[in-house]
Amino acid sequence: MEPAVNGTKNVIMAAAEAKVRRVVFTSSIGTVYMDPNRSPDVVVDESCWSDLEYCKNTKNWYCYGKTVAEQDAWDVARNKGVDLVVVNPVVVLGPLLQPTVNASILHILKYLTGSAKTYANAVQAYVHVRDVAVAHILVFETPSASGRYICFEKMLHRGEVVEILAKFFPEYPIPTKCSDEKNPRKQNYKLTNQKIKDLGIEFVPVKQCLYETVKSLQEKGILPIPKHVEDSVNIQ
Repeated sequence: MEPAVNGTKNVIMAAAEAKVRRVVFTSSIGTVYMDPNRSPDVVVDESCWSDLEYCKNTKNWYCYGKTVAEQDAWDVARNKGVDLVVVNPVVVLGPLLQPTVNASILHILKYLTGSAKTYANAVQAYVHVRDVAVAHILVFETPSASGRYICFEKMLHRGEVVEILAKFFPEYPIPTKCSDEKNPRKQNYKLTNQKIKDLGIEFVPVKQCLYETVKSLQEKGILPIPKHVEDSVNIQ
């Protein structure tokens, strides 16, 4: 909490002192969608905020910290006259720059190593790391850009994720069963990316994101490459 909130405030205040033209702040979808009182019919857009009490009660400190940090960023920016624009990415996939596995990549890696025997009855939105970078450039360089920008390509059920992985990489022990077979399959909520699309971004398809993620894990030696595997896949 402390580095997330105080660090954000410090950056906005430093930007104000330096009289920078615009600050682009990387936030998270975690500041947007965590609201148990939201109707399934509501379109989740940039006007939506996560419920802080709900985050606190469910001990979701990631979403709590991200939400407080972004709200404080807006407060400081308004008080200091800083032109602030925010990008709210979802789970970010694609090739890794770093040698270690972060939380987003672990979300995929666990289905390939055999550590996850089942998949959750849950939905998640995904985006390619390069598209997140492009989104930052777009909102920085477009004079009319303002406010928040939800950044994602597509939402998938975990069952769809493992099906895509199994199609591309059948040699790995990818789970085929859901951990929750009693309740109906969770449906996607109505998350929109229209605002960032209006700036001209063209997203990399989520299937390609998943494929490039696994190939990167193989190239970095994080995921073993099975022998006698064909390296020609048609990503459709």
